[in-house]
Amino acid sequence: MARKTLETWIVESRFDGAIGAIFEMVADCAIEISVALRVASSAGDTGAAQAINVQGEVQKKLDVVANDIFLRRGEASGVLAAMVSEELDDIELVAGAGNAHHALVFDPLDGSSNLEINGAVGSIFSVLDLGKSSGITTADVLQPGKKQVAAGYALYGPATVLVLTTGQAVTVFSLDEASAEFVMVRDKVEIPQEAAEFAINASRQTRWYAPTRGFIDACLAGKSGPFGKSYNMRWCAAMVADLHRILCRGGVFLYPEDEDTKEKGGRLRLLYEVNPMSMIVEAAGGASSTGTERLLEIEPSSLHQRIGIIIGSRGEVERAKSFY
Repeated sequence: MARKTLETWIVESRFDGAIGAIFEMVADCAIEISVALRVASSAGDTGAAQAINVQGEVQKKLDVVANDIFLRRGEASGVLAAMVSEELDDIELVAGAGNAHHALVFDPLDGSSNLEINGAVGSIFSVLDLGKSSGITTADVLQPGKKQVAAGYALYGPATVLVLTTGQAVTVFSLDEASAEFVMVRDKVEIPQEAAEFAINASRQTRWYAPTRGFIDACLAGKSGPFGKSYNMRWCAAMVADLHRILCRGGVFLYPEDEDTKEKGGRLRLLYEVNPMSMIVEAAGGASSTGTERLLEIEPSSLHQRIGIIIGSRGEVERAKSFY
């Protein structure tokens, strides 16, 4: 494959409206966050910030840093009317938005509990067309995932990787640190329809509902079980890392509602984790579900709504759904 930068890809793709500019802005955020992670690591500054976010979770210092980077660059981009973050109570309206009518909905640093062990973390984002540039309210942002106009994530690991989609195809870029440019490494990614890996937080086993337990038991039964094959288990404790593995080689990721999370509706956040990841996976030929409903069809009820998720290779998701 001839070397193609993100900038060249955006020009050749001829995206409508502000989408190309939003992709470039997110890429700049990813580069800055990648540097911040490395600086913080060498300074031994990856611990908690002694603050609690809107989710009731202890913030890491780098959660705050990453969030501030997205807010600063988003406000300066000139192509956003609003932003919604895991770390904010409410919508952040962009002053002087002009005719901008898109919202960026994002988790600035997914998996931040991995920071203290030098584990993989990431940033997840979704782009919504609000249809207006003023008078924006929460109701304008509460759109089902099928209305997303773009989504993506950055994965900060051995390399910094950027994955983007507008729903038609999925393209993967890797950061060339020498030139500070993202370079395309894969285009039109397709997730294998079948695989033999699952990812789930097994420490919650005693709290799982019967369908979840039934599916995992069937996977663990190996070749003598109902699926006729041996499965491996993988768990990175960062949704971005687990889903990137599935994007590359297939598998299924589960974080379903269970006895401990049923009052909240699940563990992961619908707007800025589940919806963008579902858009990416479906654009690559995979599937995502609660077990009974397609996730991209669900009408959100609040900015920080949580939900259960089964996502990955289409055949594996269908196997899991059969238990629900």
